Amino acid sequence: MFTDSANKIFQQAIEKYHELDRVDQPFENPYNKKEELLEHLLYRKCWIDTVQWHYEDLIRDPNINPVEALELKRKIDASNQDRTDTVEYIDSYFLDKFKDVQVKPDATINTESPAWGIDRLSILALKIYHMDEEANRTDATQEHQMKCKAKLDVLLEQRVDLSTAINQLLEDIAHGRKYMKVYRQMKMYNDQELNPVLRGDKK
Repeated sequence: MFTDSANKIFQQAIEKYHELDRVDQPFENPYNKKEELLEHLLYRKCWIDTVQWHYEDLIRDPNINPVEALELKRKIDASNQDRTDTVEYIDSYFLDKFKDVQVKPDATINTESPAWGIDRLSILALKIYHMDEEANRTDATQEHQMKCKAKLDVLLEQRVDLSTAINQLLEDIAHGRKYMKVYRQMKMYNDQELNPVLRGDKK
């Protein structure tokens, strides 16, 4: 099933990041873009999420220097845009993959595209990784460990459900029972022509 492979790639990216556990470490994609495009995109997507997860930790430091906080906020903004772009590349992959499918007359549309479901699956992999860390922290109280273990169980169940739903959606699209219609995010705040502050408008 598709999500079996996706979840393994997400775990691979997360574990690779945590070998150095630094937001400024170099990124190297182990999957060839030409020969393994989907795997390449999935790995990159999870890497972006993993780095941003740790950006979000850093910016919540109550003693952070304001200048450093502003610089970090800019990095988070850029990461969000990169994340959105990568999700849209994944949807483009599926649009091309299913372009010749004969859509049934009674086919329906889903509330979200496959890639946005995959986006949630990638972030869920990060939640599971870090909740597992908390559940096994030797310097934490037993109460903390038990609470985190209970949360981890819920996250693992959620991954099964979300994986099943994504697989079912892809199967439905492949057989024409559902059809893809992708709306690009059209984010305005990073666009110099659409954001009045970046455009330099005076109020």
